[in-house]
Amino acid sequence: MADNTSNPAPRKSSWKYIGPGIVVAATGVGAGDLVATLVAGTNFGYTLLWAAVIGCVVKIALAEAAGRWHLATGRTLFDGWASLGSWTTVFFVVYAVVWGFVYGAAAMSSSGLPLQALFPGVMDLEWWAVSTGLVGLVFVWFNRYAVFEKVMTVLVGVMFLVTVYLAIRVVPHLGGLFAGLLPVLPDGKDSVLNTLGLIGGVGGTITLAAYGYWVNAKGWTHTGWMKVMRLDNRVAYITTGIFVVAMLIVGAELLHSSGIAIASGDKGLIQLGDILEEEYGAATAKFFLIGFFATSFTSLIGVWHGVSLMFADFVARYRTKRAATGEEVAEGRREKSWAFRGYLLWLTFPPIVLLFQGQPFRLIILYGVLGAAFMPFLALTLIWLLNSSRTPAEWRNGIASNVMLAVAGLLFLVLCVKQVWDQDWAKFF
Repeated sequence: MADNTSNPAPRKSSWKYIGPGIVVAATGVGAGDLVATLVAGTNFGYTLLWAAVIGCVVKIALAEAAGRWHLATGRTLFDGWASLGSWTTVFFVVYAVVWGFVYGAAAMSSSGLPLQALFPGVMDLEWWAVSTGLVGLVFVWFNRYAVFEKVMTVLVGVMFLVTVYLAIRVVPHLGGLFAGLLPVLPDGKDSVLNTLGLIGGVGGTITLAAYGYWVNAKGWTHTGWMKVMRLDNRVAYITTGIFVVAMLIVGAELLHSSGIAIASGDKGLIQLGDILEEEYGAATAKFFLIGFFATSFTSLIGVWHGVSLMFADFVARYRTKRAATGEEVAEGRREKSWAFRGYLLWLTFPPIVLLFQGQPFRLIILYGVLGAAFMPFLALTLIWLLNSSRTPAEWRNGIASNVMLAVAGLLFLVLCVKQVWDQDWAKFF
């Protein structure tokens, strides 16, 4: 475990230390998450507001557990996974390679869409997408965590202003808003799965696992930072909750009440921009598109940095055959390594092929299955690690943590089974 005297923590938590939580909130909430919440508001009004709130609470428990492992043990999460058996390494490597390849194309395309809408006729979507990927590559390649965090904080501020402004502009119905906090299922045969999907979908990706790495990169490497980390984590998901509630309000008030349907996926936000222009003018629509870009680009550079950091940690441990420590992450060694930069290149250049040639069915099916499997993997391995002798006794899970992680694991396991079931396996074989 790290020496507390080499990096003294403050005597009490303070807002001025917050940082990794902002990064994980910005990365975890992408354009797809905003669309999912918008569609929920469009289809069900305020009925599923309670589910969105529960989703944020579940993510608080998961991110807190990941951060607690890093601080309590002085070891990285990948080192913890490796202690559970070689199967975890196999899963992570396959996931990182396949998921990263497809996600790279999706993230670049999502970031390019609002730019194409803001500057019509300048160039095709594919080239906007490539441009955002290259900008993300250069930015993460040449900057350490401190600069990365500052830029993410600015972009989160833009996201916050845009989503809250829209929610206020459409004039929320406060009675319906508070009624939506009551746990009621909407009508329909798929109501349970729709509800579980909203709980599990918003802000829930591999970035929850990356949170512990960002905690270390911030310089928090021992238990003296535990209170600060917990405050930081709560701020992250309160911020996420505000984004979610704001977009649900927009869906409920602007679309649900008018009977307007939008497409799922990122293009649904372009449709929303057109609707906002008709209702409130071009300035509001452009303001929204700027927020759309901030949402997408923070997810892009967040994954470019966070998952590359995790991959670099995997390679370092594999090469040295010894425990990987949070101190090494804090010193910036991982961000300068060839493995970090190699994975950055993997996220950027091979996916460009998908932007121009379309996405192969087999790869998309594997991407969907691996993506769905990661969250139950994270929840269940954290339960295992934080209830074992690998964690110092005073920092092991209590009843509340175990209940929340078990609920998260069950939730994501159900969603994983549904995702696997829904795949078109005939195209795979």
